[in-house]
Amino acid sequence: MEFLKLIVIIFGVSLLVVMLFHRLRLPSIIGFLISGIIIGPHGIGIIKDTHAIETLAEIGVILLLFTVGIEFSLEKLLRMKKVVLGAGLIQVVSAILLSSLLSYAVGLSLKTSLLFGALISLSSTAIVLKLFSDRAELDTPHGRLGTGILIFQDLCVVPFMLFIPLLSGEEVRITEIFIKLSKAVFIILMVLLSARWLVPFILYQIVKTKSRELFITSIIVICLGIAFITSRFGLSFALGAFIAGLIISESEYSHQATADILPFKESFMALFFISIGMLMDMEVLSGNCLNIALTILFIIILKIITTTGAGIIIGKPLRTSIITGLALFQVGEFSFVLANQARALNLMSFEFYQIFLSSAVITMLLTPFTIIFAPALSGFLTGSNIIRRALRIKKFSESEGYPRKKHDHVVIIGFGLNGRNLARVLREAGIPYVILDMNIDTVMEMKKRGEPIYYGDGTSKEILEKLGVKRAKILVIAISDPVSTRAIVSIARQENPSLFIIVRTRYVIEVDELKKLGADEVIPEEFETSIEIFSRVLHKYNVPRNVIFEFIEGIRRDSYSALRKVELPQRHLAERVDILKIIETETFLIKDTSPAKGHSIKELNLRAQTGASIIAIQRGDEIFQNPSPDFVLQDGDIVLLIGKRSDIEKAIEYLDSGSFVISKYH
Repeated sequence: MEFLKLIVIIFGVSLLVVMLFHRLRLPSIIGFLISGIIIGPHGIGIIKDTHAIETLAEIGVILLLFTVGIEFSLEKLLRMKKVVLGAGLIQVVSAILLSSLLSYAVGLSLKTSLLFGALISLSSTAIVLKLFSDRAELDTPHGRLGTGILIFQDLCVVPFMLFIPLLSGEEVRITEIFIKLSKAVFIILMVLLSARWLVPFILYQIVKTKSRELFITSIIVICLGIAFITSRFGLSFALGAFIAGLIISESEYSHQATADILPFKESFMALFFISIGMLMDMEVLSGNCLNIALTILFIIILKIITTTGAGIIIGKPLRTSIITGLALFQVGEFSFVLANQARALNLMSFEFYQIFLSSAVITMLLTPFTIIFAPALSGFLTGSNIIRRALRIKKFSESEGYPRKKHDHVVIIGFGLNGRNLARVLREAGIPYVILDMNIDTVMEMKKRGEPIYYGDGTSKEILEKLGVKRAKILVIAISDPVSTRAIVSIARQENPSLFIIVRTRYVIEVDELKKLGADEVIPEEFETSIEIFSRVLHKYNVPRNVIFEFIEGIRRDSYSALRKVELPQRHLAERVDILKIIETETFLIKDTSPAKGHSIKELNLRAQTGASIIAIQRGDEIFQNPSPDFVLQDGDIVLLIGKRSDIEKAIEYLDSGSFVISKYH
């Protein structure tokens, strides 16, 4: 009964606080932490049983790590190997080394210094990815860099869990390390074997029962069972939970497990973060304000420097690296797991633990505000001559030599799929163009193929000038960073008032703002996708192509604000002739304003002009198959065309343009 009361109080208070934070547009995780501080034994004291709180924290982190394991993908890791293994390794190692050296220099023991370095080297995957997702920045350059570093940090939790117990002994023996590594290798081998044979077999038997309840129960049993097994081998429950999630993620049932378990992830996270907040001692906070403030300042500066440096070392632009550093400066949720493990092994005093806990929670609370101001702050810092000289960020771009003689050319910012397709079309059409991209590997590879591509940040006025934006005719911005996109539009419009600016963006909501900044055409991906979907749906229902085009053009003319009302015929041709695969059919509606209205099939001379033929015409409820040459088209007629796709396209353009030649027999 008491445990149930505890759960009701925890989630009841968190519900109210999170609702308030939602209205303030702040992450729910911050609300969970605040809830824990309020109701905990060091707050107003609604809950005073610290043992029960620690048990909840243990359960919460087991479930949280399990969901992380389910979402984890080895394939994703391989795709991001340069960022994960490059920037991630540099950031973690440099953070541990610098922090340990500085901590040892101010009087901490070597073991405590190493522990502190490991704790603050990790950032909050849950908070950062949630904020990036809410701001549609996961696919931006800094979003990808930050995600890669966070993935590596999450992987580091596993070896950290293995080695922290070694710090608790008076001596760290080689045999102990060997035993721990042997256990880890054994567990990993068991994971691989289970993921390949045992777990899929068990889940297959469960799935055959077609019972969703039994499937969910089996997933939970696998989670807790493997966590228990790892604990029996001297490892942590949390590590076992992560391994269990990884086993499920590699099975063919991972999607169903994800769909069933991930809806509970927020509850798992709430349980964990609320319990962390409840363990925070406000008396220690008030009595150690100076030490906590210095610790927070130390963590922020060190994390920003190491993360920014890691991005620069692997070749990322300064601006992207700074934004990532500002986003990942906080202490991570898994640091609490490690800290609890260290405290249980007497590696941390209660006061040191509370100072660390207070500092970590405050860095988390500061994160949403830092991410909001990160683009502006990074722009200010990258504009500093001192920083630019110190890091020499111009050296690559200046050594390349930007185009100086091009006029009336197209400037393409971003060389992803859209940029590549545009460049290919421009090259085939003989239209001059230049490309700017911030991926150094892409730049070097495409230069070898003869592309006029250059490395640089489009938010730099100097680089846009070097690309000849003042002499260009069109600027196409095809990057996935909304902040950079707005900056480029603004700068380019100031530099060249007559420049025609086309912008690709992800969301319709950004259209109006980009047009205010000076964009001439804004193409939102989400609406273009919806257009493609409804056009194909209407096409399958035999809606005439010119009517579909009216829908599309109407939406685009209104800047995607609303669908224009176009009255569709209620009935269409019910049959299509199924002949050779190379032959296709299409419908065309004769409207009151159609040039073909009032002319006979013979007068149109359609087959001779385009290669397509008219095989049927629907007029009201009546269908005329193989109409005679003297058949005169009227308003509302639906013409069924047949021929090769290229011939049909010519026929539609021919009928819609009114350019046909009328021939008469005498």
